[in-house]
Amino acid sequence: MIKYIFSIVFIICLLACNTQKNAIVKNQAIIEKPKNVIFLIGDGMGLSQITAGLYTNNNKLNFERMPVIGLHKSYSGNDLITDSAAGATAFSCGCKSYNGAIGVKIDSTPCSTILEDLQAIGMATGLLVTCTITHATPACYYAHQSSRSFDENIAKDLVNSGIDLFIGGGRNFFNKRVKDNRDLIEELKAKNYQITESYNDEMLNMPWPANKKLGFFTADDQPKTVKEGRDYEPGATIKSLEYLSNRPNNKGFFFMIEGSQIDWGGHAGNSEYIISETLDFDKVLGNVLDFAEKNGHTLVVVTADHETGGYAILKGSKMGNIKGGFGDPGKPDNPGYHEHTGSLIPVFAFGPGAENFKGIYENTALYDKIKKLMLSNK
Repeated sequence: MIKYIFSIVFIICLLACNTQKNAIVKNQAIIEKPKNVIFLIGDGMGLSQITAGLYTNNNKLNFERMPVIGLHKSYSGNDLITDSAAGATAFSCGCKSYNGAIGVKIDSTPCSTILEDLQAIGMATGLLVTCTITHATPACYYAHQSSRSFDENIAKDLVNSGIDLFIGGGRNFFNKRVKDNRDLIEELKAKNYQITESYNDEMLNMPWPANKKLGFFTADDQPKTVKEGRDYEPGATIKSLEYLSNRPNNKGFFFMIEGSQIDWGGHAGNSEYIISETLDFDKVLGNVLDFAEKNGHTLVVVTADHETGGYAILKGSKMGNIKGGFGDPGKPDNPGYHEHTGSLIPVFAFGPGAENFKGIYENTALYDKIKKLMLSNK
């Protein structure tokens, strides 16, 4: 009798353990598969750029809120030192391509982008940058061109992309075109886009209609620097996340945000420029993490395409007063212009699926990891 009772108790315990185990596995499966993904790129941002921002900002950054850290190998398909076009093509398409390539493979044939992949299954999509919207990084998510210099062709690709939201400079490539005199802004309006040709703070206080696609031009050409008064990206991030979350009939969203001008500070050999742009990018990240923490179904990934300038924090630096130096010697004909470098690039992740971004891997793996997470949830 005692053996019989013991056997019954053992079976009950075993079933209970298996049920609990299955529940945990089930819950983990739910947790590991996000509904939304926000992918942030600090162009030209290596560890020293982040560190300089940290030590200038009372030893505190929103980067510290991200629990998972990895490293990616940034080289391109034809050079150990990548440019932004090949770097963004690796992120957007999952393939190594040549420097200058915009959404094309090493043989110049188009590759499907993560934005296009996720848009095809009903997800809303958006891009927010502090450069022209036709610049190398954003272009690689919606365009397919053999050269990053083809801004007018890239602009035509945006018109046909179906993207829900875009914010950035470069209005002249749409309505002051040299090659064909087309007015692409009017063509966008004909495709149900509400286009704002001059972005200002009032845009943050007006409603962004969820039933229309939106485009905001922030400059004729390149937007101003933070030091010159540019401050739209942190606020636009909040409004964009609200808008993308409320797009009708969408199955989540993909949102790429770039801190474009960190790179330009590196090229200029200007430590103050790097730091001010990094801190602006960190404000954006703070707003993204606030949203993700509240939402609970959003994966946040932050990285850079490459490091610029061989930037370093030199002896004599103090908290709040960074002395920066540059390891890249500059171009032979322009020593003041510093080039990209080939160091490993940090990856930070937060939210459902973040654990997949640990370790050291190719830059193309960022596409693979995001696509696997997002498509396996649909």
